[in-house]
Amino acid sequence: MGRRRGAGGIDRRAAVYIVERPTCLRARDVSASSLFVGLMTGTSLDGIDAVLADFSSDGPQPRAHVHHQLASELRTALLHLNEPGENELHRAAVAGQHLAHAYAAAVGDLLLAAGVDAAEVRAIGAHGQTVRHRPDAGYTIQVNAPAALAELTGIDVVADFRSRDVAAAGQGAPLAPAFHAAAFRGEVPRAVVNIGGISNLTGLPARGVDTPVLGFDCGPGNVLIDAWAMAHLGVPVDAGGRWAAGGRVHGPLLSALLDDPFFRMAPPKSTGRDRFNREWLGRQLAGFDVDPRDVQATLTRLTAAVIGEAVGRYFSEAAEVVVCGGGAFNDTLMKMLAETCAPRRVASSASLGVAPEQVEALAFAWLAREFVEGRGANLPAVTGARGKRRLGALYPR
Repeated sequence: MGRRRGAGGIDRRAAVYIVERPTCLRARDVSASSLFVGLMTGTSLDGIDAVLADFSSDGPQPRAHVHHQLASELRTALLHLNEPGENELHRAAVAGQHLAHAYAAAVGDLLLAAGVDAAEVRAIGAHGQTVRHRPDAGYTIQVNAPAALAELTGIDVVADFRSRDVAAAGQGAPLAPAFHAAAFRGEVPRAVVNIGGISNLTGLPARGVDTPVLGFDCGPGNVLIDAWAMAHLGVPVDAGGRWAAGGRVHGPLLSALLDDPFFRMAPPKSTGRDRFNREWLGRQLAGFDVDPRDVQATLTRLTAAVIGEAVGRYFSEAAEVVVCGGGAFNDTLMKMLAETCAPRRVASSASLGVAPEQVEALAFAWLAREFVEGRGANLPAVTGARGKRRLGALYPR
C-alpha cells in the first residue's frame, strides 16, 4: 500500500523519533561557557546555516560554519505552508519535526568541524522557518520543534524570538539590527543590508554618535528573483545573477512593481512571503508582454532600487553600504546596488571580517546569548515595540 504524503511529499503521519539520551548530557554546568550555536533558514529557503560563535572577546567570533541544503521534500513542504491549504496544522507540526532533525544534523557537523563537544555549548539559537508574519493581526509563526532539537542535541535551545516583540505592539522584525550594531558599528556611519528572501536595512551611526540605530524591511530581496528562476530555469537560484545579466530592465514593468503601497510606507515596517510572492508578481505582470530574461533583470533591479531608495531617504549619511545574506553572491545585483546606492561604496560584509552567509546565523547565536543573560534584545525604534523586551523562549536540554 502506498504511503500517504502531504505537500512536498513529506509523510503526513507524524514520525516517532526515539532518541537515547546520553546520561553525560543530563548534568553539566555550562553557565560560564561563551560558546553559542546560531541556526538560520531564511525566507529564500536555500538551506540551513549553522555557526558556532565565541563571545569571550568584545565581538562575536565565528569559530566554525556549515551549510546544509534542505531536502527537496522539506523545502517544498515549507514553501506550501506559506499559503492556506488542507490540514495545515498537522503538516506544519510534521515539517517542524523534520526541520528539527535537519537542524540537529547541522549542529552535529558544526561541532565536529570545530572540535567542540556539545557539553561545551551554552545554548542554540534556533529561529525556525517563518511561514506567516502578520504583526498587524498580532502574530508571527515560525515552523520549528525546539523541544525536539533540545532532545536530539542535549543542548539548551532558545527559540520563538519574534513573538514577544509582536506582543509589545512591535513588528517582530527585523531583529538583526541590534546584532549589526554590536558587530559592525565603526568610525563611519554604515548601512548594513541583509538580502535574504526579503531585504532589510540597518542604519548604524558612527561609533560614539548618540543617535538611534535604524532598521526596517525594504521589500523583496531574493524571493521573486528565485521564484522566477525556478519557474523558467528549473533551478532555485539565478547563480551569480548570470541569467539577469543577459536581460534588459523593462522600465514600465519596474514602475508598476515599485507602485506597491508597501514601498511608500514609513518605518517601522516588515514584510515577507505573505505579500511578495508569485501571485503578487503575476498580478503585476498582467498586461505586460516581457521576455522572461528581461523580467529577471527587472526583478533584480527592483531589489536594488528599493534598497537604494531606502538608504537615500532614511539613512543618507551612510558612507558605505555593507551587504550580507545570499544577495551578496549575486554579482548582477551587487553591480546594480553600486548604481542605486552611489556615491556610497558597496561591499560584502566579508570586508568587515564576517562572511555574508554567516551573518544571520551569528545574529541568532547573539540573540540566544542575550536571552540567557536576561537582556532585552529588540530595538523599539526599529520594531515599534513599546519598549525593550527579552526575546525568546527556553527549551532546556
